[in-house]
Amino acid sequence: MITAALPLLLCALLAPSNAYVLDDSEGLGREFDGIGAVSGGGATSRLLVNYPEPYRSQILDYLFKPNFGASLHILKVEIGGDGQTTDGTEPSHMHYALDENYFRGYEWWLMKEAKKRNPNITLIGLPWSFPGWLGKGFNWPYVNLHLTAYYVMSWIMGAKTYHNLDINYVGIWNERAFNADYIKVLRKMLDYQGLHHVKIIASDNLWEPISFAMLFDQKLHQAIEVIGAHYPGTSSVLNAQLTEKKLWSSEDYSTVNNDVGAGCWARILNQNYVNGYMTSTIAWNLVASYYEDLPYGQCGLMTAQEPWSGHYTVPAPIWVTAHTTQFTQPGWHYLKTVGHLEKGGSYVALTDGLGNLTIIVETMSHKHSRCIRPLLPYFNVSKQYATFTLKGSFSEIPELQVWYTRLGQPTSKYLFSQLDSLWLLDSSGANFTLELKEDELFTLTTLTTGNKGSYPLPPKSEPFPQVYADDFNVDYPDFSEAPNFADQTGVFEYFVNTEDYGEHRFTLRQVLNQRPITWAADASNTISIIGDYSWSNLTIRCDVYIETPETGGVFIAGRVTKGGIWVRSARGIFFWIFANGNYKVTSDLSGWTIYTSGYANITAKKWYTLTLTIKGHYCSGKINGKSLWTNIRINFPKNGWAAIGTHSFEFAQFDNFYVNASQ
Repeated sequence: MITAALPLLLCALLAPSNAYVLDDSEGLGREFDGIGAVSGGGATSRLLVNYPEPYRSQILDYLFKPNFGASLHILKVEIGGDGQTTDGTEPSHMHYALDENYFRGYEWWLMKEAKKRNPNITLIGLPWSFPGWLGKGFNWPYVNLHLTAYYVMSWIMGAKTYHNLDINYVGIWNERAFNADYIKVLRKMLDYQGLHHVKIIASDNLWEPISFAMLFDQKLHQAIEVIGAHYPGTSSVLNAQLTEKKLWSSEDYSTVNNDVGAGCWARILNQNYVNGYMTSTIAWNLVASYYEDLPYGQCGLMTAQEPWSGHYTVPAPIWVTAHTTQFTQPGWHYLKTVGHLEKGGSYVALTDGLGNLTIIVETMSHKHSRCIRPLLPYFNVSKQYATFTLKGSFSEIPELQVWYTRLGQPTSKYLFSQLDSLWLLDSSGANFTLELKEDELFTLTTLTTGNKGSYPLPPKSEPFPQVYADDFNVDYPDFSEAPNFADQTGVFEYFVNTEDYGEHRFTLRQVLNQRPITWAADASNTISIIGDYSWSNLTIRCDVYIETPETGGVFIAGRVTKGGIWVRSARGIFFWIFANGNYKVTSDLSGWTIYTSGYANITAKKWYTLTLTIKGHYCSGKINGKSLWTNIRINFPKNGWAAIGTHSFEFAQFDNFYVNASQ
């Protein structure tokens, strides 16, 4: 426990007339539903599954273990739909209409790990994209309402049947137009299957027009349990409040996890309720476990992007979260007496109704609480003395535990530090005064269970190995994706080739032959990236197998510059071969800018070994060890990832991948 007087805590002899009163005499405010984070939207936990032990379990403990780190109450996951959804694609449980597989991807594993640590954690599923067969040729999931409802319902049933996971809430379509009839069909189908406990959140976009629609459509109103808005800027609209439904910030934060991002998060957690009556706030994203140079790098509550080294960081947002999560639980209630501080900042108070009280006070300034999303208004924060008076059932509380964070400091010494407890009762009743400076966060609570968990420092950060190989020879893989490959368009899965029991029995296969119903601007090709974005001089070698006669094609690539929602404009050096016999080398994923091309007598359903060497301003290529071209001049780009992919949404296989960037 830290006993040095970092902030000044004073017991007031007399409560001043302008004290902030915390009182339950006239009832309580809204029920608190918890603080959580999103895995997905998309592929944001991709690299986490490849972490070696004990580091993987340590990361999970910091996120989910009660009274240890972030102690999250809620885990929201993407219902994989095969499409690009920000930083990659996540596989669907139904690539095709007659295809059901509830072991693809890592979200099942992550939910089970979260549940293992916190059996009471709330689980939410939400689609971002959908497999193409649901759209019947249209980029729209509502062509057949019952079919799409069945697709979502089957994911919920699969979670229970195969993983013993009870999904508590399900959303509609992330940040896209809602369909009122679909919501009603989904509710009816869930009820018919006995899934009455699964509540619907809508519409994971803006407050309107969903709130207005609910006020004038009784069946829609009955079907929806929670109105979820994204990046609401701490405010809600009157129509949403008039529905008398739960209001959630169902996606928020999206900010780099330094002290500035932590300040943004601290302000949101308090002021979403103070200003907008939101009883849950969910961060995007849970953990930044994707290549940093993809969009929104390091926007997780913590960062774990190096499974090859085991390195991870536990930054300030984890401990800002703990200020609320370790001292409250879903089912508690906010007090009605919450609000803003006179000279900047805010305070909230929550109770379990059994005598426990938790008070959270924040004074985040603009310089340490800027958010990428939402763009919150500027707030001046000045030094101030804030006196709080406890009334009602709290008037006899004798002591509060005190936890403290100060942002913008050079060390972690001031992150989630326990101070001396505060004795309240004197001749004037239960009251206390805090000296508050900017960028501070206090939790004062009757609970004694708080704990700043810790592990020995993880290994030091190391770059991706300069020499890397994978033969994909995994008979019973733990996950459907190969380690360190990050699918950006399409889905690349482990595959057992029953037609060829020789060298290429176990391969990596691109398994989509139809464009998904997109959420972002997916490329027309499929591509999976790997490696270090700083790679410049390198040799990439891979065995490839085109499955589609005449029109099929595959590529290997180096110096790939973009992924995620920007993947369509990726540049690099792409070495393509096609089932019609041709090859080409292009400077872009779209294949428009051609360095060279020719005929190489290539056919489908035959294995070829492609080799691409890039050094300085020149590149060379081989097929089956025979040179196709040498020393073609390239001027851009200077660095980027390695990659594999296909010409279109088509079946193709890859094996014996090798990269050497040590040249």
